[in-house]
Amino acid sequence: MDLFFGDYLLSLSFLFPFWFISIGKEAYNHEGYVDAAEKFRTKSGTEPDIDLATITDRMMVKKAVQDGNVEDAIEKVNDLNPEILDTNPQLFFHLQQQRLIELIRNGKVEEALEFAQEELAPRGEENQRFLEELERTVALLAFVDVANSPVSDLLDMSQRFKTASEVNAAILASQSHEKDPKLPSLLKILVLVQNQLDEKAIYPRIKDFSTQLLKNVVFDI
Repeated sequence: MDLFFGDYLLSLSFLFPFWFISIGKEAYNHEGYVDAAEKFRTKSGTEPDIDLATITDRMMVKKAVQDGNVEDAIEKVNDLNPEILDTNPQLFFHLQQQRLIELIRNGKVEEALEFAQEELAPRGEENQRFLEELERTVALLAFVDVANSPVSDLLDMSQRFKTASEVNAAILASQSHEKDPKLPSLLKILVLVQNQLDEKAIYPRIKDFSTQLLKNVVFDI
């Protein structure tokens, strides 16, 4: 029979309750899956370690960065906890850098140069790494064909997601939660173990991680 991994994980939680429930809650909380976290709470019979309402607030910040609305994201972060940016100069610089990138993306050259000079240059004078990142960002203005330039990655959506992930981790840390989920590392171990078991045994194997469908499940859960 086939079985979905999410249900299989819940079934294993009866055998290893504290460990599996902890991993499940952490994964849903970290990625912001409020509905999934609520479903997991109901099925596992446990209470979340975090107020689910704060997950929604955190995901709004993350989405704002991913959509390029960095000013809105900064405002939302300060509403959640002003100390997050006050005590994390690297995060604040990266958010301001993302604001600069968005100005350049939208063709606001004069505003971008003014913003870089007033908001980012002073921070670059205090930190060599910040200065190098600023110079690389401003270099976007030097290329006619930015898509084929050595700094084209800054305008890629992956840059927004990178910044959003950094903000997400900082908010989690401020709420005394792990900034990096354990699940990705566990999945890597799972792939390695499955590869080693394939030639030795028949077992509930995940045949497609995108669908989480298991095969070779021969027992009732």
